[in-house]
Amino acid sequence: MRVLVYSTRDFEKAYLENANHGKHSITFTKEALSSATAINAIGYDAVSIFSADEACFITIEKLRGFGVKYICLRSVGHDNVNLNAAEREGIKVANVPAYSPNAIAEHAVTLLLALNRKLIEANNNIKHFNFDLNHLTGFDLNGKTIGIVGTGKIGSVMAKIMHGFGCNLLGNDIEENNQLKERYNLNYVSLESLCEQSDIISLHVPLNSETHHLIHEDLFDVMKESAYLINTARGAVVNSEDLVKALVNKKITAYGMDVYEHEKDIFFKDLSHDIPDDDVLIRLIAMPNVLVTGHQAFLTHEALTNIAETTIYNLDCWENDKTNENELTG
Repeated sequence: MRVLVYSTRDFEKAYLENANHGKHSITFTKEALSSATAINAIGYDAVSIFSADEACFITIEKLRGFGVKYICLRSVGHDNVNLNAAEREGIKVANVPAYSPNAIAEHAVTLLLALNRKLIEANNNIKHFNFDLNHLTGFDLNGKTIGIVGTGKIGSVMAKIMHGFGCNLLGNDIEENNQLKERYNLNYVSLESLCEQSDIISLHVPLNSETHHLIHEDLFDVMKESAYLINTARGAVVNSEDLVKALVNKKITAYGMDVYEHEKDIFFKDLSHDIPDDDVLIRLIAMPNVLVTGHQAFLTHEALTNIAETTIYNLDCWENDKTNENELTG
């Protein structure tokens, strides 16, 4: 099968090549998929895309016209693919349903610990030989209440980790996980109640019509002023403008983010000589109580291995006309 891999990063090429073992003819491009770049897929059977790529109705229509039969996501999230359009055009779509829940949950904890214990500020001070401990006071996680919004694969790992720290666990999800309730004494409550009671709130939900701007002004208003909010889910789960207001007005204490609502055309690029035209992001980056990473929570050896292997597995299934449990429908 001839495959065009859009949005290829240097760090993932070797993983894909190793997983492929020469089975498929793979071409890499750093360009993102869009209606303008879909023409590059002429002559290919399949395209592989990442979260920054755009497979909207027009793009999918073009891909089908160029002979593409398959779209292989290198991610769990698929909100960037119009599945209804793909089904209508006869293009099959598959994702990587669980490449490493541990990678994402551990990164969420990393953001939390770095914010709480002021690690960035402390390290910057040390680099200037400033060993003063003023303004570096954090708090024990033991005994604190953490609210986990979304208790699927990643949220479940987050619950396990935070239970290990001795935290009291609250959860919110459309489906309750009885195992989490039994093992870690997680208590399911309404989203508003979770926001009211939690010292730390960690987001682990997919982005869809129900979760878009799930965290907004009304919920910021009921959060504790001492609350920490961590987002390793999707940027648009949080209303960015409401978030900035909440931080400025001290509605919450800190925010750790690996994703951003308007990250497309910004994240995964070196813009050090071309500052992005995004006032909200610039304000967030400038705030001392906000820690930003550029959508790197997935970036572990184990996750990249699983992503590559599942991507090739999906292609193998299609080529050999086998049932693929990773296929997505509209």
